[in-house]
Amino acid sequence: MPRMARAKADDARNKIVMVVQLNGPNIAVDERIAAHLNARGYSVQLVDQNFRPDLARDASLIIISSTVSSKDVLPGWRALPVPLVTWENDLLDDLAMSGKRHDVDFGETDKERYLWMVNAPHPVSAGLPAGTINVYGKQAAMSWGKPGLGASIIATVYGQPDKAAIFTYETGATMDYETLAPARRVMFFMSNDSFANLSSAGQRLFDAAIDWAIAR
Repeated sequence: MPRMARAKADDARNKIVMVVQLNGPNIAVDERIAAHLNARGYSVQLVDQNFRPDLARDASLIIISSTVSSKDVLPGWRALPVPLVTWENDLLDDLAMSGKRHDVDFGETDKERYLWMVNAPHPVSAGLPAGTINVYGKQAAMSWGKPGLGASIIATVYGQPDKAAIFTYETGATMDYETLAPARRVMFFMSNDSFANLSSAGQRLFDAAIDWAIAR
């Protein structure tokens, strides 16, 4: 394959559509995440929360940031056959990644710093050992959910084993409401402004979540 054709093919495989609130107060955080992913070889397009899901069918990965206003995110992402990563817990029920009850099936903690790694062999564990991992530089909120039976739980909030902080669905796995995952799905524990607060271990987990979802 000619070099230019190879480059175009690589670009297509690495295309990420990142759904954010373009005019929101945390856009600088989303831009920082996009810059980080671009530096890792991905091609990130930031789109507003009202972006139509069908326009992202050619992407290799969808990211939905927690900076969105969940009520303004259009329906359709649940069924889109494109891998998806999110840290917006208020969308977990819409995506069929958890049940529907706020603060029961999904929610956000107050101030935490540690995760309990429960699935060290999984690629999203980033080679980190089972047990307690410090993922924040300082205490901050963490998103969590209670996934369906087909999920692989990677980590829980420390001391709260019923709150999954990182979990994944493989393509075809049973999510909630007996929905089958149309492509890989990942829930990550960050909140709106957590990215800059990630420890080195937290950063490794973030990168591993993206790489696994996109099957890099």
